[in-house]
This record gives sequence, structure tokens and C-alpha cells, in this order.
Amino acid sequence: MPLLEQAHTHGPAVTHVPDQSRAERRRSFDVADFPMPTGREEEWRFTPVDRLGALLRDEPTGQRLARDTHLPAGVGLGTMSVGDWQATAAALAGPPADRAAAISAAHSGGVAVLDIPADLVVEEPVRITLSGEPAGPAASVVHGHLFLRIGAHAKATVLLGHVGHAAYSEMLTVEVGDGAELTVVSLQEWADESVHLAQHAALVGRDAAYTHIAVTLGGAIVRLNVDVRYAAPGGTATALGLYFADAGQHLEHRLFVDHEPPHCRSHVEYKGALQGDTAHTVWVGDVLIRAGAEGTLTYELNRNLVLTDGARADSVPNLEIETGQILGAGHASATGRFDDEQLFYLQARGIPESEARRLVVRGFFADLVARIPVADLQGHLMAAVERELSRSIGAEPTEPTEVGSAQVVPA
Repeated sequence: MPLLEQAHTHGPAVTHVPDQSRAERRRSFDVADFPMPTGREEEWRFTPVDRLGALLRDEPTGQRLARDTHLPAGVGLGTMSVGDWQATAAALAGPPADRAAAISAAHSGGVAVLDIPADLVVEEPVRITLSGEPAGPAASVVHGHLFLRIGAHAKATVLLGHVGHAAYSEMLTVEVGDGAELTVVSLQEWADESVHLAQHAALVGRDAAYTHIAVTLGGAIVRLNVDVRYAAPGGTATALGLYFADAGQHLEHRLFVDHEPPHCRSHVEYKGALQGDTAHTVWVGDVLIRAGAEGTLTYELNRNLVLTDGARADSVPNLEIETGQILGAGHASATGRFDDEQLFYLQARGIPESEARRLVVRGFFADLVARIPVADLQGHLMAAVERELSRSIGAEPTEPTEVGSAQVVPA
């Protein structure tokens, strides 16, 4: 069965408004402004809140994750007090947008600050890996906050890795200077029992380009909110995502792109695969085009490939448009099983069914992986997809083919 796709594009005079405007959602530094979620709230209705436990308690833990860094020349890593960050963030990406983010911001014990100076072109990736405990009956609850700022006309790629065993609540605040180009890759490869709640909020400067890439492969529960705002006209934001859920995993990705200045662009594209009983993925894409955001061009796409029975993918794209003076806005959502035509095409040419299924899944992810601007990470991710496939297909993983040649298209 091919992917079932629902897609449409909004022209200059069409408005699609969700039940509640995203402009009205609460944002605050005060944890008390966010009641304990019950699961009935719109922003929590897909999340297993009864399994989040101590991560939603308004209390510090004093715990830290181990941090391994590789900082190319010119890149600095320092600290800032929570109070100083609050004074700064009010004019940047804004206050936290849910209870988990407010708790991590309030109880981080200090904000790590990654600085990339103006006009610096960083040729090799900046790498920061956060590690939890190797194993244990109960993961340590940790609240963390990273403030990433890149100066005007600078260019860099930052890789944020998450591994080990932890219950981690994370705030990432990003400031992209005018004319800068920044790519942030957030890689979630947690141990099986880990829980990770995160808000990644960015403010994109005039004529700047910001790319956020989320890769989620591990963890019992991962919920990642990616928020983007624009400081001035001419900004471009790209949000890409790849996720692979196994039995019992809940992987949730929420996007909010807030177009307020005119003549900005955004493109969102997430792809996921699911296998195993109770594997659950959630993708929610919200784009708000405010009344003053004339000349906006935006598109969002989510595709999900269900590999076995018992898995569930929820996909909810939303557009809210307050002006007719836009270049275009559209969204598409598709969920389905293997394409029988592709499998037949490959098997008819002598390729065994198990290998044919591998090729289809590699092709499904290959174009996204190829857009990650780090060659060794591309190979790492294709190998990880191979390992995941070996669980459902049953054969030993094979050597991954070159990313750019993995697409399979019937003649």
C-alpha cells in the first residue's frame, strides 16, 4: 500500500485557523504559570504524561550530565546565570512555552553559553555530547540549558549528541545573527529507558539562514519542541527530522514557526519509521503567519512508514494565516506501509524480499540524511537505520550503501 498523502497549498486569499491560535499560547519564566499537565490539554494530548514523573516537578535536582566537547578555533564555551539569561531571552527567542521547558530553565543551575563570533567561518563541526549514566534501576533527573549564539555573517554547524541513561529536561536557546548561517543537529541516541523532554527555540536575524535537524533513534520517551521566530525580514528557517521508533517507544516532535516580520521563508520536512507493538510517533507542525508577515513562503511535510502491525503514527499539520499577501503556504501529511509496487519492482529483478524492504527504507530516509552537512554522521545514521531494520526484517544488517545512491524508484 503506498503512502496515503493529504496535501494542499494555500493561495493569497485562503486562511486555515486551528481551534486555538498559537499566538495565544502561554509563555513564561514562572513554572507556576504552567499547571501540571493531565494529558487533556491540546499541547499534551498525545504525550504519556503519567510516565514523566519527576521531570515535571518544580524542584532542582543538582544533577548534571557528563559533557564532552570539541570546539574549533575561535569558538568559546562559557556560563551565564539563570537571571542574566532571562533578561537576555526576553528580547530573543522568548520565555519557555511549556512546564517542562520552564522547569529546565529555572533549575538548570546555570546556562552554558556557546559563542561563535561574528564573521567567523567554522570549517569543522562544533561537537557537544551529553552522556547519562551507563545503566541503573532509576535514571538521574537532570535539568539543562544551552544558549547558542552566532554572530553576524558567521557560519557554523553544531552537533548536539545525547547518549546514555537519564531523565533529561532540556532548554536550548539559539540566536542567529544577521546574515549568519547556522546548522544545529540534535541527535537522540539514548538508552532504552531514558526520557528526554526538550524545547529548542531560535530567533533568526535579518537575511540569516537557520537549519535545525532532529534525529531521534533512542529513548523510551522523547518529546522535542522546535520553535522558530524571526527578528527581521529576509530570514530563512529549515527544520528537518528523522526518527525510527521501536516497540514501546514514544517519539514526539512538535514544530512551531512564527512568521511575524515580512519576507521570510520556512521549510519543514520530517520522516519517520515505526516497528513493533505500541511503537508510537507524534508529529505536530504549527505555522503561524501573522498579519504583518507579507511575502511569506512556507511549506511543511511529514511522512511516516509503518513497518509492522501494532505501531501508530499521529501526524497533525496546521496553518494559521492572518494575511492574504503571501507568496504561498502549504502542508502535506502521509502515513502508510511499504509500497507494494516498489517491492514488486525489486523482487522481479531477483532481489530477495528482505533486501528489497531494506532498499525501500534506505531510499525513504536517504534524501534527508544526505542533507546533513557532516559526512561521518551520514554514514553513522545509515548504519543505525540498518540496525533498526534488522529487528523487524530479521536478517543481519548489511553494509549501508552510499547515501546519495540509496533512492529506489520504479521504472
